[in-house]
Amino acid sequence: MVDTAAHHWILVGVDGSSSSLHATRWAAHEAARRHIPLRLFHACVLPPAAPRVPISLPGGAVEALVEYGHQILRHAERVALDTEPGIEVHRDLRVGPAAGRLIDESEAARLVVLGSRGLGGFEGMLAGSVSVGVAAHGHCPVVVVRGRTLDDPPPTSGPVVVGVDGSPASEAALEFAFDAATMRGVPLVAVHTWTDMSAGETWSVLPFDIDYDAVAEDERLLLAERLAGWREKYPDVELEQRVVRNRPVRGLLEESEGAQLVVVGSRGRTPLKGVGLGSTSQALLHHGTCPVAVVRP
Repeated sequence: MVDTAAHHWILVGVDGSSSSLHATRWAAHEAARRHIPLRLFHACVLPPAAPRVPISLPGGAVEALVEYGHQILRHAERVALDTEPGIEVHRDLRVGPAAGRLIDESEAARLVVLGSRGLGGFEGMLAGSVSVGVAAHGHCPVVVVRGRTLDDPPPTSGPVVVGVDGSPASEAALEFAFDAATMRGVPLVAVHTWTDMSAGETWSVLPFDIDYDAVAEDERLLLAERLAGWREKYPDVELEQRVVRNRPVRGLLEESEGAQLVVVGSRGRTPLKGVGLGSTSQALLHHGTCPVAVVRP
């Protein structure tokens, strides 16, 4: 059983890349807003041992890799404290694969923050395997920090945007998004999308003579019902409701233009068994223009 008292820090993965330093600054601001410590985490990946090859690592190689990891952590600590001088910062280095170690450590974290792509990124991959893997399997909300391009810092102004589809994951996303908007003192934009495609046992097209205005009105009423309790719980948050006739990915990408954070559930109403991330959350990690928070139910 996890000690709930341990869920009072933010875990940020650092690897020395510019992307991870953007994540460090973002996480430092978040730690200051929440008044909780920041834990800088580096996973030192050693070359795999090959039992059939009688070659060992050069003397001191492991020590050099570990020391380099400590240098990365010390630099990230300076960046965090330059960003928010008053926060409490801890450094932690472990040996092993980054994604696996971060997933394990996320079980006792309030929030995990990662850069969109680290030093090991492949050309053409817009989000790194570590950030996607942790977002898919982490035990707490995961924020992947990104800007308009891989090298741009994340935006610091604009509303918080949240995707709403009525699934358990989107309910958890709503709570996270309302809290985020409250802490930042910015509006919250709740986006619900619908299309002329219906997902049942198989995909089907709605009847050609359907009254689209009536469908849109029904969707607006449905969104208002889903948000009613949240309005009561967060009366000070300026809430804007948007019902968009579009695919969820395209609708959220368009609505999140100019936002400082977009929040989605890990999977929507039609999850595939065994898949850790839904298509919408995964697409936002690759193509979003601001930090993306993936929240599990």
